[in-house]
Amino acid sequence: MRLAHTMLRVRDLERSLDFYCRFLGLKETRRAPIGNEATLVFLEDETGSYQIELTINHDGRDYELGNQFGHLAFFVEDLEAVVAEVEKRGWWYRRSKPGNRSKYIFVKDPDNYDIEILEKSPL
Repeated sequence: MRLAHTMLRVRDLERSLDFYCRFLGLKETRRAPIGNEATLVFLEDETGSYQIELTINHDGRDYELGNQFGHLAFFVEDLEAVVAEVEKRGWWYRRSKPGNRSKYIFVKDPDNYDIEILEKSPL
């Protein structure tokens, strides 16, 4: 058995695509309209081994962010370049404490989900 994808409900598809594709570098691989009810957009990283499904419902409903969900995490080679981009966009972020073994930041996506961005440490 292997993990297929994680689905996130989004309020504004274009803002979410800007965050996940243009900022995080994921690539849209498939878009599936479900009648007039919803649109599913599948994104994956460069390895193609895992997908995130963004779902936007077209009936105008709103969502509450559940407190049982933690966060999504992404590896990057250069965390400081990511921090510079986050600051350029004026987004809030929280950085790991100095001296911590791993270097990371947390940012919020357009729907307020926590996203952890970790610098990939050399082996």
